[in-house]
Amino acid sequence: MKTTKRFLLLALALIMALSAFYSCDKEEEKEDKSADETVIRIGGLKGPTTMGLVKLMEDFSDKKTACNYDFKVEAAADALTPLLIKGELDMIAIPANVASVLYNKTNGGVQVLAINTLGVLYIVERGNSISSVADLKGKTIYATGKGTTPEYSLRYILSKNGLDPDEDVEIVWKTEATEVVAQLANTEGGIAMLPQPFVTVAQNQITELEIALNLNDEWSAADDSTSMVTGVTIVRKEFAAEHPELIKAFLAEYKASTEYIVANPAEAAPWVEAKIGVKAPIAQKAIPYCNISHITGADMKAKLSGYLGVLFEQNAQSVGGKLPADDFYYEA
Repeated sequence: MKTTKRFLLLALALIMALSAFYSCDKEEEKEDKSADETVIRIGGLKGPTTMGLVKLMEDFSDKKTACNYDFKVEAAADALTPLLIKGELDMIAIPANVASVLYNKTNGGVQVLAINTLGVLYIVERGNSISSVADLKGKTIYATGKGTTPEYSLRYILSKNGLDPDEDVEIVWKTEATEVVAQLANTEGGIAMLPQPFVTVAQNQITELEIALNLNDEWSAADDSTSMVTGVTIVRKEFAAEHPELIKAFLAEYKASTEYIVANPAEAAPWVEAKIGVKAPIAQKAIPYCNISHITGADMKAKLSGYLGVLFEQNAQSVGGKLPADDFYYEA
């Protein structure tokens, strides 16, 4: 009898322990499920402005992220901005000036979360005659982007270095970067302004083509109070207000993704090809020159507001007619 009683007491203790463990496990599960499980719908472009996201895309595919995502990649910003306005996307990675235009168009309905790309423009040449902006005097420069931010950036940098963009250089505008590459291939000693990754594409086709000037560096040298900003990641203001903790978690994962891409271009290159369509060999060579970034907070505001101010002075419509107010810049 004593043995049976002892056995029953041990069995009861075991049942109580298991019950406590099961209850604790259920509480943890309940806590996990109470977190914000909203799907973040993100749009990006086929280029450097989305490269920082590809590790996050890959991690989500492997179920390694804290947040839930749905990614959409397009060739042009015009395919993404209407979806954001209609609430069918929550965030998009787009050119910096387009973000300002969208802010004005939506009466302040969007905010910038992060700068994702600094300057990607380069002066390249078939030769060795350009070592400073001043050396461009009297030269012909082939370029794309007339009436858009590449033109405004080039004119700003030339002016800051004492050159008149209309008198001291001849800028020959082409419609596509491929046209510029073709022109360079047929022009001995040719000079061009190209963005990455087209610089890398051109160098693969024209072996003697060299990078002469990094216009991101030239911009900073001309005015260290501002920076050239190519791309930003914006969010619908309503979405940000409703999901502050989700935004915080996203920014942490986004930062980690960006830093990994920058540090590991060889491993990142296949993801870039699979996710945004830039061929892996091109991506691997181009990533170190794309100035992929993750800049938030006060630093983001200082760099971006200064850049938009420069664009506004050259063409107010390039930023939507007026500069964004302080609420354009997201603060945690």
